[in-house]
Amino acid sequence: MSSSQGGWRDLRLVLRPFLATQPRALLWGGLLAATTVLAGMALLGLSGWFITATALAGLHAATAFTFDVFMPSAGIRLLALGRTASRYGERLVTHDASFGVLAALRVRLFRGWACPGAALELAMRPSRLLFRLTSDIDALESLYLRLLVPAAAALGAALLAGAVLGFMHAGVGLALLLWLVAVGWGLALCIARRARRPAVRRAHGIEALRARTVDLVAGQTDLVMAGRADAQREALMNADAHLARADLALNRLETSAGAAYGVAGTLTLVGVLLAVGALVGEGAIGAPAAALGLLVALTVTEPFAALRRGALDAGRTWLAVRRLAPRMAPDEARPGVAAVESGAACTVSLSRLSAAHSGSSGIAALNDVSLAIAPGERVALIGASGAGKSTLLAVIAGEIVPLAGSVNAEPACLLTQRTELFQDSLRDNLRLADPAADDARLWNALQSAGLAGDVRSFPAGLDTALGEGGLGLSGGQSRRLALARLLLRPVPLWLLDEPTEALDAAIAHDVLQRLYAEAGPRTLLIATHLRREAALADRLVCMRQGRIVAELRRGSPAFDAALNALRPD
Repeated sequence: MSSSQGGWRDLRLVLRPFLATQPRALLWGGLLAATTVLAGMALLGLSGWFITATALAGLHAATAFTFDVFMPSAGIRLLALGRTASRYGERLVTHDASFGVLAALRVRLFRGWACPGAALELAMRPSRLLFRLTSDIDALESLYLRLLVPAAAALGAALLAGAVLGFMHAGVGLALLLWLVAVGWGLALCIARRARRPAVRRAHGIEALRARTVDLVAGQTDLVMAGRADAQREALMNADAHLARADLALNRLETSAGAAYGVAGTLTLVGVLLAVGALVGEGAIGAPAAALGLLVALTVTEPFAALRRGALDAGRTWLAVRRLAPRMAPDEARPGVAAVESGAACTVSLSRLSAAHSGSSGIAALNDVSLAIAPGERVALIGASGAGKSTLLAVIAGEIVPLAGSVNAEPACLLTQRTELFQDSLRDNLRLADPAADDARLWNALQSAGLAGDVRSFPAGLDTALGEGGLGLSGGQSRRLALARLLLRPVPLWLLDEPTEALDAAIAHDVLQRLYAEAGPRTLLIATHLRREAALADRLVCMRQGRIVAELRRGSPAFDAALNALRPD
């Protein structure tokens, strides 16, 4: 697929949810914008015609008494009031619609990052993806407010001007219409093409400036201890200089664009002046009609000039479209993981699986792995650090797409080594697992996880506000909260990655007992190097250097030997 075809595909992926969120409001905003422009042109044109006609009528007593001044003046008042009302309505509707669309797109994008496969990328590059959530989404505002709406208004202005001049002379009206569309849109396209590179450089400059500033502020202690504070300040200054050069290039281009539209407006006015002058000389039209045509031509290029700002931002908008489109596409449940049919003999089935971590240059972390787990079975993956246990869980969860082989698994929930908590209420941290859960279900989950007593002792209960990263809870409480979230997730397969690591023995045994009791008929796959966690398993799967080297079932001497060889509490 060529880059242009891929670009248009990306644009469709972004425009589809953009236009589908509030289509009626977006359409009304465009119509009101066009109405405002047309009312302004009609107001100036009718005022010019009325002044000229009144002056000519006053030259003769007979026409002075018969000339109707009420209808034109009423029309002028109506247009003035209508233009004011439509301008207010246009600003209200377009901005409200665009803000609503952008808010919906942020939710859609964030949900895309919450899906398997994207969470790992988000954890590895939080500052860059935060920029996607804020600045890239904001850049889409230009797509509607500064490109689509002005383009529609400019087309309406060209049609009105062509119609007005067309009533005087069909050829003049058609020529004006074609000239306006060709020059007005052509200049915007030329500006957009020339501004694309500096606009992209400016976007990258802002991104680098923000990231380096955050690194300098948040990591100043580490930077000073490593002797890299001066280097970080130098990098920050370089990013600022890069941004300044991009701004300068865009400012120069904006000045040139303003001059180009000014020249186009002057040429349009001169052309219409010559045309209406010739028509007046031939007696085809009178002086009032000539004044009407001139004043319409005077204002018709203003809507096209409004495209200038959008054309300058088009490069930035296009970059945002290219970066956001992958998360606007229909999401797969789990990348690379096929769903297991209901009633199948295996909850998990891996066949000749190979996988690698992102950024590892294709170096496989798993090699030719085959494994089958029956429904309700409890399996522990054991082996030294780096053997591939966590990678195997990530593949089954869909966090890593396999290089080769097949993965079939039922819907799963992955409990990682690190408990991810957010700066929010305890209730909302729990509802990440099930947004529809009521307080009764939340308390049941907390009770099963052994945290209900602690939460009841908090003055705010479920409304207790947690700090960044779950600040306010101990390590054991955080792990129990993660367990409660696991219990709220209605899936038949639990993937547990060292679920009690870094907990003291008493809390760890309590958490494991609760896990075992609440698992019920669920299938468990546990990655561990601790004896207490592996003791839950019916089968031990030994891994070494990304391969399965042995499978040991409970009751065999080899099972007991492998279990006793693991690290004790």
